[in-house]
Amino acid sequence: MYNLVINDYDRQVYEKEFRDFLPETFIDLHTHIWKNTFTPHGDSNGGATWTKLVADEMTAEQLLDSYKRLFPANKVIPLVFGGVDHLIRECNDYVYASAKEFGFPILTRTDYAMTGEELEEEVHRNHSLGLKPYLTNCPPYIPPKELRIFDFLPYEHLEAANRNGWMVMLHIARSARLRDALNIAQLMEIEKRYPNVKLVVAHIGRAYSRQDIGDAFEILKNTRNMLFDFTANVCDDAIIECIKAVGTERLMFGSDLPISIMRMYRVTDETGWYKNVVPRGLYGDVSGDAHMMETDEENITLMIYEQIRAFKRCAMQLHLTDTQIENIMYTNAKKLLEETEKDIYGC
Repeated sequence: MYNLVINDYDRQVYEKEFRDFLPETFIDLHTHIWKNTFTPHGDSNGGATWTKLVADEMTAEQLLDSYKRLFPANKVIPLVFGGVDHLIRECNDYVYASAKEFGFPILTRTDYAMTGEELEEEVHRNHSLGLKPYLTNCPPYIPPKELRIFDFLPYEHLEAANRNGWMVMLHIARSARLRDALNIAQLMEIEKRYPNVKLVVAHIGRAYSRQDIGDAFEILKNTRNMLFDFTANVCDDAIIECIKAVGTERLMFGSDLPISIMRMYRVTDETGWYKNVVPRGLYGDVSGDAHMMETDEENITLMIYEQIRAFKRCAMQLHLTDTQIENIMYTNAKKLLEETEKDIYGC
């Protein structure tokens, strides 16, 4: 079940650290909704496992209630797409129905086997703004360490996105993450071949430690269209290097709710391997997950708050202005959503 608990320490973090830092309205560019009654899609191909410890669903109503409780003095506007562990059709249909009921902007989850024509029909029929491919939806015979972007975001999908000016929210694969040379080459290929695609590289390319960055931004700083979100990313180095490379007009906030209600903070070792440090016993037996570690510490807040803490530290270090902070938390995403809506639907 989904169970968001806000304790006294969380309230203190919000009041003392965020109330005067966050803009009154901001956009969450990366949220998932689904029901626990949906059919699991089967074996995973490369996704993280610790995310399943936090919640087995996030309904549209739970999402809206979470924002009210997490950010009581703010208005939060979500971009919504389906969960990644259940059948795409069930998730998409639920997202489409929720969008009609609550007015969410949405993306369509994809399957690598869908044709471009099928995607065009579905996106337009449901007033979607584009695509959310995911690495688990790829040919099953490909080992996770060998997954390429074009295995789960095929050229035919990119051609459809380019024709229509769609957004594509991309979670890259491969164990080397953002520093992987093949990932960088394929990102640059998308940038050059498909200039009308509004590509958002999610999680800053899964660069969750300084080691994950490598020299990626020496190449990515030459892009003009590529966008990034720092969804579920609490790594100061990744946020700072992204801003240094592409400025404050191409980075955006996303929460990855519901997984970001995990009560945790993150540490990395000398190799860059990250561990989520969680209260002992809160998530059951975590000994089998190499990304989890327990502690007896008491004052541990939520991942979504740790993420905003990281961004605030970066903003202070880089001396960002209030306008630049608002760009990253609101204005950039607002512009992206509005331009995509206009390009696709002319309104």
